[in-house]
Amino acid sequence: MPQEFTVPHGRQRITFTMPEGMAGTLVHSHPMPALTGPALDTAIDAAMEQPIASPRLRDLAKATDKVCIVVTDITRACPDDKLLPPLLRELERAGVPDRNITILVGVGMHRPSNDPERRSMLGSTVVERYNVIDHEPQNPDKLVDLGRVVHNVPAIVSKVAMDADLLLATGIVEPHQYAGFSGGRKTVAIGAGGEPTIEMTHLPWTLDHPRTRLGNLDGNPFHEAITEIARRANLRFIINVVVDDDGNVVAVRAGDTEAAFQELVGIAKQLYMVPVDHDFDVVVAGVGFPKDANLYQASRAASYLALAPVSVVRKGGVIIVPARLDEGAGQGIGEQRFFEKIRDSHSFQEILDDARTNGYKPGEQRTFVMALVLQQCDVIIVGSECPDIVAQAKMIPAATMEEALAICQQKLGVSLRAAVVPHALLTLPLVPEPVGVQ
Repeated sequence: MPQEFTVPHGRQRITFTMPEGMAGTLVHSHPMPALTGPALDTAIDAAMEQPIASPRLRDLAKATDKVCIVVTDITRACPDDKLLPPLLRELERAGVPDRNITILVGVGMHRPSNDPERRSMLGSTVVERYNVIDHEPQNPDKLVDLGRVVHNVPAIVSKVAMDADLLLATGIVEPHQYAGFSGGRKTVAIGAGGEPTIEMTHLPWTLDHPRTRLGNLDGNPFHEAITEIARRANLRFIINVVVDDDGNVVAVRAGDTEAAFQELVGIAKQLYMVPVDHDFDVVVAGVGFPKDANLYQASRAASYLALAPVSVVRKGGVIIVPARLDEGAGQGIGEQRFFEKIRDSHSFQEILDDARTNGYKPGEQRTFVMALVLQQCDVIIVGSECPDIVAQAKMIPAATMEEALAICQQKLGVSLRAAVVPHALLTLPLVPEPVGVQ
């Protein structure tokens, strides 16, 4: 009987059938009860009422405080429209006037946000009532230098954040290529970090490090640096969530930056880490909205699976990423740097050698990462609105899943083992270590 699978594509889904000879294995995160509707509101209120290793926010804040809340940008599916109102109510209970509160969108090196996005992310009521601004990572007048932290990383962060008496952040805890897990300290250290900080933390010395891996915090130099930056910036209180494959919140914690984050990491590991028996010839890596809006973000699906602690795809195999790419390569300066670098290169080894010798600008780290991936396997992008950009980025455009799977069989043969990972930026398949490797 033919095997049928469904994966995200933008806000829609693609359903496809495995061709004859290709055996498919579905890999998805472990089920956990979702918090929706009133249950989510209750969970958020409970987290705020009983914060981890911290006083309640209403007891932490003073009426005279200037408050900055750093939130994620449109590239993160964080339910800030649900998280912000309870935070703001707590500040109101503490007597903090609206005029003293700034909501800072932590865009990192991504493009600035726009009004419709802010209303979608934060809610129209919040946007109309409070001062909402974007972080400016390249504007020296809007940055503060806090010196060097561990691994000689410059701690340069938003002046708006540093001018606040009370610095808060939201976030989503999920697997991250460099940080091990996003959320917690990262919203401020990178989302509201200056270009020199983002550049230094993303250079090859970090990415080549054997402990800079998805799902790993132990000995991870990226994690160590951004944790110290958040401490130095005096990030006092966070509210973070873990979401399931469908984007539903399964856990929410508030309180101390490190303690609340670590508790959610434990939950995220239980949810996202899925043992599999072996690697695969072909991996279909689902992304969906908002990450598949551009190639910079969507290509993370390929790098997450190819550069997992043990690669999910065998050397010489293929990763298929269905992605709309309605913003092309991406509109931010980091995204444009990535595309121009990979487009203009002559070989993947050239990219790697140049990066390890001369470094690169923020955004170009994705070129370095994708060179590592593309040395190992082909990447096919399915159903994009800009196949020319895909081809210029040295990946293979395909109009349909059927076309992509046919390319795989032409390249690798008819009898293939395939994995379908509908949510490749969340699910982390754990392939056994090769025999003899400790």
